[in-house]
Order: sequence, then C-alpha cells, then structure tokens
Amino acid sequence: MKTLILGGTEFAGLALVDEAHTRGHDITVLNRGRHPAPPHVTSLTGDRTRPDGLAALAGTTYDLVVDTWSWAPAAVRDAARTLSGRARHYTYISSRSVYQDPGTTDPLTERNPVVDADPDATEQPDYSAAKRGAEIAADQHFDGPVLHARAGLVLGPHENIGRLPWWLTRLARGGPTLAPGPHDSPLQLIDARDLAIFILDAAEKDLTGAYNVASPTGHTTMGELLETANEITGGHAGLQWRTPETILAAGIQPWTELPIWLPPGPDHQYIHRGDVSKALAAGLRVRPARETIEDTWTWMQTLRGTPTGRDGRSPVGLDPAKEAAALNAG
Repeated sequence: MKTLILGGTEFAGLALVDEAHTRGHDITVLNRGRHPAPPHVTSLTGDRTRPDGLAALAGTTYDLVVDTWSWAPAAVRDAARTLSGRARHYTYISSRSVYQDPGTTDPLTERNPVVDADPDATEQPDYSAAKRGAEIAADQHFDGPVLHARAGLVLGPHENIGRLPWWLTRLARGGPTLAPGPHDSPLQLIDARDLAIFILDAAEKDLTGAYNVASPTGHTTMGELLETANEITGGHAGLQWRTPETILAAGIQPWTELPIWLPPGPDHQYIHRGDVSKALAAGLRVRPARETIEDTWTWMQTLRGTPTGRDGRSPVGLDPAKEAAALNAG
C-alpha cells in the first residue's frame, strides 16, 4: 500500500506515519521541511502556499492520500487536482468545527448544516471556514473516493496545541490548583492514534463522505481527567474545585486559559456532545482516557522543556498569578 501523507511531521501526521508503518505501508510525506522527517518514510519538500509547492510529486502515484492541512483551502484544491487520477482514495482531516451553531441541544450529526466557505480561498479564513472550504475543494477536484474525518478534540502524544500538556505540566508543579467544575462534566475527545487507525481503516475500505471522529460523549469527565492526570504526574497538586460561575466571574477564559474545559451551555454542547454513531458503526475504536494521559506524560519526559506549539497558534494556559487570585477569591 503506497500512502502519501501531506504533512506527516507533527501530531496527527506523526500518528498516521506510525500507524501506516505498523501496517507495512510504503509511506511518503510532503511538507515544508520545518521539522525532521520521521523514520521509515520518503520525505519530499514543498511549500503548498507557493505555485510550485507540489512539484516534488511529479510522476508519483499512490493508493491512499491523507491531507492534514488546516489553513487556506486553495492548498487542498491544488493537491486534490494534482493527485486526481494518480491516487485511489483521498482523506481530508477536517474538524467538527465545520458545523453551524445548531441552536438546539440535539447532538450534532453529519447531517447538520455546515458553515459557508470558499474552496478557492488563498487567504486564511477563520478555522471553521478553512476546514469546510478544504472539504469542498477535495470533493470538487479529486476524481475518486473522498473521506472527511471531522475530528473532535484531539489529544495524545506529540500534541502541539498544548491542551493536555499544559494540564500535565501544571499538575506536576503541584500546590493548590484551580479545577474547573462541574466535576462530572462529560468530555468528548479522540486520541490522535485512534484517529489515525480510523482514517487508514476507512481509506483501505474506500469509505466516503463525512464522519464525526471522537469518543462517545462522557468517555471521561473533567473530574476523571484531572484526577487521573494528577495521579500520573505524582499526585503533587491539590485540586481546588470551583463552579463555572466563580471561574467566569474571575475573568478566566474557558478553552484557552483553562484548556479542554467549557462551562455548561451551548459551547460545551457543541464540542463535547457530538453524535459519533456513524464512525462507531464504521469501526472506530477509542482507547481509555487514562492511556492517552499516561502516554502523553511519558512522551513529555523525553523532551527538553515543554512541548513546542504549532506555528500560528496562540499558547494556551492560565497565568499563575491569575490562578492564585481566583483561588483566593473563593
């Protein structure tokens, strides 16, 4: 099986390389060359924002293509057009962020309305429009089966957004630690390795269309996540649970200053209560949250300092002084 991964040197791309290697695939990666290529691959260099960005693919053919692009959709348009007729199947790693706000409490399914987007955009739109525009571009320009893996909250080793690594670093530091409630708030996530397994399984079976790829709702909770992470990092933190109202009154931003966490309401419903029955029926398997936490911490111990973030992304996490003020306020 000849597999091309557009990306392949960060987070989900690394998980795809590892899984494809386990399956014995002949793997090629194409990217800008800003990060070392993983072992077991043929590494090609190309900047997809430039007119000649795909020149290194000249004369090549593949069974499977997996595209990890997250910026202006025109790059996906050009890749799908270039690889049409030269690859059997094209997967685009999209996001559940493509859905419009449903205005209801019903879980989002693949049939929900999506945002408007331009598949030919060369300037970076917002994240939702970038992902949706890329979906449209792949559908329009690749003459063959196309699958959209609409990933939920992705965690696991090599995470370069910093959400779980921030919590693990904070808990390892110890001391009184702000813990955002409710304790039993359900979470919905996907380990990057489970995402990779699902994508390659689906591509090998020539599945097409959109799939919400995440754990079932309540796979873990905010309480279980933080208590397990505290245990794994040595039990140094004293979790001080506070209500959402208290946290918001302190001016603390959900999701960015307290990663992963969202207070009950529409945003939590949107992120952590999606319908994933279609992916489960297609064979999605989700490992225990403890395994994701343990393996992320193990990976972090191999690094010098904290994990580096993704280009173009603002760092996440709560300033220690702001955390202390919130705790002192009760």
